[in-house]
Amino acid sequence: MAEIALEDVTKRYPDGTEAVKHMNLEIADGEFVILVGPSGCGKTTALRMIAGLEDITEGELRIGDRVVNDLPPRDRDIAMVFQSYALYPHMTVRQNMGFALSLAKVPKQQIAKRVEEAAEILDLTEQLDRKPANLSGGQRQRVAMGRAIVRQPAVFLMDEPLSNLDAKLRVQMRTEVSRLQQRLETTTVYVTHDQVEAMTLGDRVAVMRAGVIQQVGAPQELYEEPVNLFVAGFIGSPAMNFVPARIDGNTIVLPMVEAPLPEDLRARVDGKQELIAGIRPEHFEDASLVGDARDHGAVFTTRIDVVEWMGAELYAHFAIERQGIESEELAELAAAAGTTDVPSAGEEDRVVARLDSASKAREGQDVELWVDVSKLMLFDLETGRNLAVGDREPAATGS
Repeated sequence: MAEIALEDVTKRYPDGTEAVKHMNLEIADGEFVILVGPSGCGKTTALRMIAGLEDITEGELRIGDRVVNDLPPRDRDIAMVFQSYALYPHMTVRQNMGFALSLAKVPKQQIAKRVEEAAEILDLTEQLDRKPANLSGGQRQRVAMGRAIVRQPAVFLMDEPLSNLDAKLRVQMRTEVSRLQQRLETTTVYVTHDQVEAMTLGDRVAVMRAGVIQQVGAPQELYEEPVNLFVAGFIGSPAMNFVPARIDGNTIVLPMVEAPLPEDLRARVDGKQELIAGIRPEHFEDASLVGDARDHGAVFTTRIDVVEWMGAELYAHFAIERQGIESEELAELAAAAGTTDVPSAGEEDRVVARLDSASKAREGQDVELWVDVSKLMLFDLETGRNLAVGDREPAATGS
């Protein structure tokens, strides 16, 4: 039994700063849950409270059937993997992995067995008698994970364990972490600021902002049904484009095009005329490549400013008429993610389209683009809520 339950958990520091605010989250036995959000959102603080490295100001934390608010870390049956490998340089891989068991007075024969089993899982068998200085970054991180595995804890806690690796190795290690968790079936809470990492690893993802969980759900749910502007803009790469939208009867007027308002959104608009429209880059295409789908969207002509060729696809950047979006939530998203990740939040209103590599879009030239209007998301200008998800609570935790 290794369920984790946080009920109204709050962390308040002596100066009154609340790093985590009334956090409610249930994590099932064997589940892999990711806490993701920008720097300072409270994700690491939440993880440290689960670990017992931070005191809980208010609320209740349970691991299994025990309330652990006042238990020290050693009594919580958890193992933590940090951003830093924190290996002992004078010890071999075998000694590093078994060190915690040695301190716990576990018999040597049992230590050897556990270390060898973990080494086999992590493909470290041939490295057991080498020292950390002779290992690659990926191998060192696997040793740090092996040190946690040999303890056979009820819960793994991982605090940005891949952030010190180069980009190619991070992708490889993501796969290894996922396979490892599936094999061990140990309850895991994983913290990252990288939304790509979160979307590819977790059974469920909890998006945090300013100490508050915005939404919890499966990666696909967060991508397709974000509850608000922040989640919509944070999840997805390249990020969602946000543009001003005006409702005129059954027509939606965007800076680049006018189109019929999708029928499923008409009832949701509820008389509002000024909204924020969200368009993901992949819902654009070069109009010459659309074919029969052309009639299901809208076509417009624009001048391309920048083209990023990615091999199988290209990103075409273009400007729209500056109209401005007055939204506190969008401003916070821009500050958290950086204006390069929120195309319409900088000095210029810019949009990025993800196009097929066969597109003839070129820098400085006009091109006809097609946009799939049925994929539009509409957000309330004042609250930032996604009109398409109704009255669902932003912090719905699931189970």
